[in-house]
Amino acid sequence: MSEELDLFPGSKPRQRGRGRIADESSPAAPLATRMRPRSLDEFLGQQHLVGPARILREMIEHDDLQSLIFWGPPGSGKTTLARIIADRTNAAFVPFSAVTEGVPRVRQIIAEAEERLNATGRRTILFCDEIHRFNRAQQDAFLPHVEAGTVILIGATTENPSFEVNSALLSRSRVLVLEPLSAEHVRTICERALTDAERGLGAEALKVDEAALDFLAESADGDARRALSALEIAASMVGKGGRVTAELAAEALQRRFAQYDKSGEEHYNLISALHKAVRGSDPDAALYWLARMLDGGEDPLYLARRLVRMASEDIGLADPRALSVAIAARDAYHFLGSPEGELALAEAAVYLATAPKSNRIYTAFGRAWRRARETPGEPVPLHIRNAPTRLMKDLGYGADYRYDHDEPDALADQEYMPESVGRQRFYEPSGRGFEAEIAKRLEYWARKRARKKEER
Repeated sequence: MSEELDLFPGSKPRQRGRGRIADESSPAAPLATRMRPRSLDEFLGQQHLVGPARILREMIEHDDLQSLIFWGPPGSGKTTLARIIADRTNAAFVPFSAVTEGVPRVRQIIAEAEERLNATGRRTILFCDEIHRFNRAQQDAFLPHVEAGTVILIGATTENPSFEVNSALLSRSRVLVLEPLSAEHVRTICERALTDAERGLGAEALKVDEAALDFLAESADGDARRALSALEIAASMVGKGGRVTAELAAEALQRRFAQYDKSGEEHYNLISALHKAVRGSDPDAALYWLARMLDGGEDPLYLARRLVRMASEDIGLADPRALSVAIAARDAYHFLGSPEGELALAEAAVYLATAPKSNRIYTAFGRAWRRARETPGEPVPLHIRNAPTRLMKDLGYGADYRYDHDEPDALADQEYMPESVGRQRFYEPSGRGFEAEIAKRLEYWARKRARKKEER
């Protein structure tokens, strides 16, 4: 693999040779950067991508790359894999951050890539970190050059590409999903850092309790960078030869921030989990997901609105009080605020989860809505129209209307649907909870109507 020639002085300084980006072994670099795996053999996790004969390993080992989108949580190895590709490929590797750089820099990189390709026949890998930070219009800057083969795009994102990456760009790229590292992998990474005297903390002769390593491995939420950063802080707190306890590790890690983005995919994942736990009559899971969202910073009034929706969609008339409880929880939170008002939301979540379930109102309204859209111009039958004026009475408005309260059993046998639509049954009670009583009433009224028709 040849060294890259300095043909493009306008580009950002890079270390020569094999796409190496910077000297990551510098003592000034953070521990997580220094310990970044340098080969697939050092890389832990993502075996579905880099294991023997797996897709990414095959691409790297055969230098047969296509445009890729790495989608995964923080610290799962997206940037590391991109740098390993940089070391193994014959292509020039140009890093780019959507956080700190913009479209003008993209244009500069593309111009250099075209010149490089024409002058040397060498391809360019453009690694765009945080690609979701680009809006869709900005992402369009990549599209024609990816399509033409001027650059191979490798994008990294923590957000669902379906929501955050242009569909045209997605169709020209392969999305590779990275998973959070297991606690076992995170622990191994920490142990490597403690024994590596060249790049890690091996020269510090630290004594680290097993409980401290266990805590870091479990509490990092699959984020190796987070665990190594906490380990480095703990090392600086105790000094050379010092002892790192579980308590010290917890202090270094500080608070475990929820991996939650109120506008991203995790928002939709968690609210889906809460809704399905309520629908599935699991109050413990409902409380858990409610707590996760509140802890992640979700707007409690958004959660209150969703609980109101659940009361109508999944419980309905099986328990008419469910909607009242949900509305009361919303009002209680609005009155009390946090944290006291959050208990009212928890009470509503448990009530809804333990209430009898019925989606018959939801499905009945859906059927009625579809039929209404199919017959938008059907006139209201004359006998059930209001007639506030003499003209309207003369035109037959309200004629032959029978006042139900004046009828035996307060039930008049008359049609309330447009004639062309006819009597249709949209609502079918489930027979659960209060709907069992509603089913009896509907059956009783149906028998009464049938008898009246027979009498006529």
